[in-house]
Amino acid sequence: MRRLSTLVAGLGLAALSSLCLAAAPADALKSADGQRLTPTGAQQAGNAGGSIPPWDGGLTQGPAGYQAGGPYLDPFSADRPLFTIDRQNLEQYREHLSQGQIALFKAYPETFRMPVYPTRRSAAAPQWVYDNIRRNAFDAKLGEGGAVVHNAYGGVPFPVPQSGLEAVWNHILKFNGTYLERSSADIAVQRDGSFVPSLLDVRYYSLYNIPGKDAASLGDTLYYYLGIAKAPARLAGEAVLIHEPLNQLDNPRKAWGYNPGQRRVRRAPTIAYDSPIGSSDGLRTADDTDMFNGSPDRYDWKLLGKQELYIPYNNYRLLDKSLKYAALLRPGHLNPEHTRYELHRVWVIEANLKPGARHLYSKRRFYLDEDSWSIAVADQFDSRGELWRVSMAYLVNYYNLPAVMSAVDVFHDLQSRRYQAQGLSNEQPEVIRFLPAPGDAGMFKPNDLPRLSGR
Repeated sequence: MRRLSTLVAGLGLAALSSLCLAAAPADALKSADGQRLTPTGAQQAGNAGGSIPPWDGGLTQGPAGYQAGGPYLDPFSADRPLFTIDRQNLEQYREHLSQGQIALFKAYPETFRMPVYPTRRSAAAPQWVYDNIRRNAFDAKLGEGGAVVHNAYGGVPFPVPQSGLEAVWNHILKFNGTYLERSSADIAVQRDGSFVPSLLDVRYYSLYNIPGKDAASLGDTLYYYLGIAKAPARLAGEAVLIHEPLNQLDNPRKAWGYNPGQRRVRRAPTIAYDSPIGSSDGLRTADDTDMFNGSPDRYDWKLLGKQELYIPYNNYRLLDKSLKYAALLRPGHLNPEHTRYELHRVWVIEANLKPGARHLYSKRRFYLDEDSWSIAVADQFDSRGELWRVSMAYLVNYYNLPAVMSAVDVFHDLQSRRYQAQGLSNEQPEVIRFLPAPGDAGMFKPNDLPRLSGR
C-alpha cells in the first residue's frame, strides 16, 4: 500500500492517504481528503487558472460524420489557436517548455513555431482497462531492481507512481490496443528539406492487453511486432520480427531479420538499447521508438514531479489523407501550420546512465502526459552532458478504440539539423486498423517471414 499513501513530496498536490480504490466509482478514483483522480491516476480537476480543464471522461466516440474504418476526422476542427509561440515571445512561455523545445526555437528562429490551442483532455480507454488499473494499483510491484513488473495486466501498473521506474513502466505498459495493422512512412528529412520515404507495413499484437485475461495468464511475452519494408526498392521485402519479453534481464529481447536477397532468416540480437534503426538514417536508436521502449536497466531513474507543459496533443490534422508529405515536411521540423500544442500536466522523469553502462545518451528527460502516460516530449543528452536530440510524439486519441497514441513521432538531431518523422500515414491509402486478434496465427513465427514478406 506504499504507493497508495501519498504522492511524491513537492508536487503541490493533496496527499492521497488511504486511497480507496476498491470502492472507487468506475469513472474516477477518490482520495480520503476528497481529491478525485481519473481512472488512470491523473488529477481530475483542472488547474487554478482554468487553462487546463477538468477531465470529463475523455473522447469515446468519433465526431459527426465519422465512419468506422474510414479516415479519422478532427473532433476539434473548429478550434482556433489561442496564441503562437515563436522566437520573439519565447521568454514569455519558457516555464512551460522543455529544454529541447527551447533549443528548437533557437536552432530555427525564423521558422519554428508552436501554435497553442485550447486544452482538450480527450484521453480515454475502455472500461475493462480502468478496472484492471484499479487492481494493478493494489497488486503490481517492481522486481529485480526495477527490470520487471509483477502482478500487472491490461493497463498502467502504478497509477500513483512513487519512483521514476514506476512512471516509466506506466509508459511502457500503457494501453495501445490489442492488435493493430497499419501502413506508414518513416521519413528522414535532410538539412535542405529533401527526403526519400521508407514505407513499412506493421503488425502489433499485445498479449498484455487481451480483454478477459489477467497477469497469471500472461507469461513472459508482452507483445509481438512485425515490420515489413515496402519501399524504397533496395529495402523492399526486408522484415523484422520481435518477441518482446517482460523481463529482459532473464530473457533478452528476441528479434529476427529477413533479407529477401539472401532468402535467409537470421537472429538479430542487437535491436535494443542504442542500436541504430536503419530507416532513420542514424537519427533514432532502438529504444527511442515510442519515445522509450525496452528494458530500463541501464539507467537510474528519478521522478522529478509534475509540470505544466505545452505538448503536441489532438493532432488530427497529421492524419489528414489530403495532406501531402511535401507540404508537411520542412527543413528542420514539421510545418507548424499543421501542428497543434496544448497545455497539459505532465510527469517529469529523468534517466541518468548508470556507472559502467553503455549508451549513446548519458541522460534523458521525459515528459509524460498525466492522462494517458504517453511520453509526449523527450530531451536526450550526449556523453558530454550536452543536449543533443529532442523528440516529440504528436498525440491523438484514436477514439474508435479509444486509446491515446501518436499520429507521428518526430526525432530531431540538433547537431546535424536533420530529423526523422516516423509513422506518417497521410499518403498511404490504408487507415490504421484495430482488431481483437490477428487473423493469421503464423504471422509472428520466424519461419514464416519469407512468406509474409512476399519476396
